[in-house]
Amino acid sequence: MKILYPGTFDPLTNGHLDLIERAEKIFGNLVVAVLENTSKTPTFNLERRIIQIKNSLSHLPNIEVISYSGLTVDCANDLKANLILRGLRAMSDFEYELQIAHTNKSLNNDIETIFLSTNTNYSFLSSSLVKEVAKFGGEINHMVPPSVERDLKEYFK
Repeated sequence: MKILYPGTFDPLTNGHLDLIERAEKIFGNLVVAVLENTSKTPTFNLERRIIQIKNSLSHLPNIEVISYSGLTVDCANDLKANLILRGLRAMSDFEYELQIAHTNKSLNNDIETIFLSTNTNYSFLSSSLVKEVAKFGGEINHMVPPSVERDLKEYFK
């Protein structure tokens, strides 16, 4: 069984990392798919985000990191992944994520979406929040992996 964990990861947070580590324990392997979203201007380009993720996941040998553009179900189909993993921080995430899961199911009935709730230690984290704190010089070492922290500090210097 192949599991796909898609996202923009701009940047990867400790919440994302926690979800990846827990999914790896459950499923044994996982493909982290970094979306090249042409409708957004990311803080870090696609290549930098992939490097950040690979650096942060070097302790997990069963994780593959790829990039994709377009529909997530098409990426899953190309990889022959039959499960899409999504994280939930709060009830507000649930409505949005459920809508996406139903849309994906309508596009490809063979692909299921599963949800993992975030560790409560990370339930407040979002990539946007991390960037905002970093922009104003706040401490982010408890929010992101070390390589991401370095990149954010350099970016906002």
